Amino acid sequence: MEILSPLEKKLLLLLEKHGGKAEPEQLEMELVKVMNAASWLQSKGLVETEEKLIKEYELTEEGERFLKEGLPEKNLLKGLKKASLEEIENKLGRKEAAIAIGWAKRKGWCDIVKEGDKKYLVVTEKGKEEVAKKQAEEEALEKIKEGNFEIDEKIINVLKRRDAIKEKERVRRNIFLTDKGWKVVKAGIKIEEELSQLTPEIIKSGEWKKKKFRKYDVKAFAPSIYPGKLHPMTQLIEKIRRIFAEIGFKEIRGSYVESCFWNMDALFIPQDHPARDMQDTFYCKKPDKIKIDRKLIEKIAKVHENGWKTGSKGWGYKFDEREAEKALLRTHTTVNTIRYLAHHPEPPAKVFSIERVFRRESIDSTHLPEFHQIEGIVYEKDANFCMLKGILKEFYNRMGFEKIRFRPSYFPYTEPSLEIEVKWQGKWIELGGAGIFRPEVTLPFGIEEPVLAWGLGLERMAMILLGLNDIRMLYFSDIDWLRNLPLL
Repeated sequence: MEILSPLEKKLLLLLEKHGGKAEPEQLEMELVKVMNAASWLQSKGLVETEEKLIKEYELTEEGERFLKEGLPEKNLLKGLKKASLEEIENKLGRKEAAIAIGWAKRKGWCDIVKEGDKKYLVVTEKGKEEVAKKQAEEEALEKIKEGNFEIDEKIINVLKRRDAIKEKERVRRNIFLTDKGWKVVKAGIKIEEELSQLTPEIIKSGEWKKKKFRKYDVKAFAPSIYPGKLHPMTQLIEKIRRIFAEIGFKEIRGSYVESCFWNMDALFIPQDHPARDMQDTFYCKKPDKIKIDRKLIEKIAKVHENGWKTGSKGWGYKFDEREAEKALLRTHTTVNTIRYLAHHPEPPAKVFSIERVFRRESIDSTHLPEFHQIEGIVYEKDANFCMLKGILKEFYNRMGFEKIRFRPSYFPYTEPSLEIEVKWQGKWIELGGAGIFRPEVTLPFGIEEPVLAWGLGLERMAMILLGLNDIRMLYFSDIDWLRNLPLL
């Protein structure tokens, strides 16, 4: 005979009591203990388990109302022979009247006739007969309330359309004795005490010599444990912070609300650039303007108009100071780094930020109106393009990407400029842009040494690392998904 634990013996006896087959919930044992014992017994060939996906239903608020007050179409026609639609709407309300009339007409219980300027509801002979009977929908609602789901599929579909019930699926498990299990039960089972833990007290007393020890199976069922953990986006941000801190960077922060001056003009983005249109940028009503230092605005105006002292021709248009003072929600975090440089014009500097930015984007699987950007600059005498590529390659290597490449690109405020791509599952995916700030950006603030700058997408990288096809999943409150995610 198999060596059985007390729980296994108890489960065998309970299954015998239930005729050899039962659902775990029907047995007089804790569910965890039942499943644990069943796992052991199954490995010994004494029981088998089967799973079946079943549909169950429960009443919605509308269904509860139908059950309590009756179907709207029955309530409408009770004691009624003929009435104007206007009278019915006044009595029931437009919405309830529309529902009741719609279903009554669909079932052939009434007709709508026009007399003069008014429409009337007339009860048919079928309607008079059916109103007095209990309808199939009502019987089905009563069954569902009692937990009986053996109902005609057509009636179920009608109740679904009426939003009276909602469907849910669950797995029904059954545990049943095998032929071998029945033989063990019939041979007689005696429950004896066994030790499941070897404590210091048992060792000292010598009791362990007189007792049997329970055997363990590491594959046995055990309840899942869901300890608290950080959201994956928070984990990712903390990891990025650590990486930049380890290579000598300091974190800076900025403000959600900025002026067009700092967000656009200071970065040599022309005032007629498409990114400044209302359909692309969130402009603020209050405050609608932010005052800018006159000396700064005069320098930047000259840079835009004729290049000032930068050696550039500028954009060649008349700079509008009112446009520069408009308040907006920042569209990128490059505004953080240019502000930092303006207040810290002496090199060296190595700073980064990871913050939210805002753009007028339609929400879909790859776009959000609010997302994060990873920003950074290196400002020192010998900074160069090779150093920029080296920093970015080191960052993405530490994030787990092995294959990284750079492609030439264009941005109004950097020259030369590049895009960063990583190879993931056989495809090259663009994750951000970088370059060296142009003189039109740096010289107005007294910055003469090279400034390496980059702006990287966080959400797109998160999608790759978490294996997502829809960016919206990053912010859904899907507890099961969050629980089952591995730590980053």
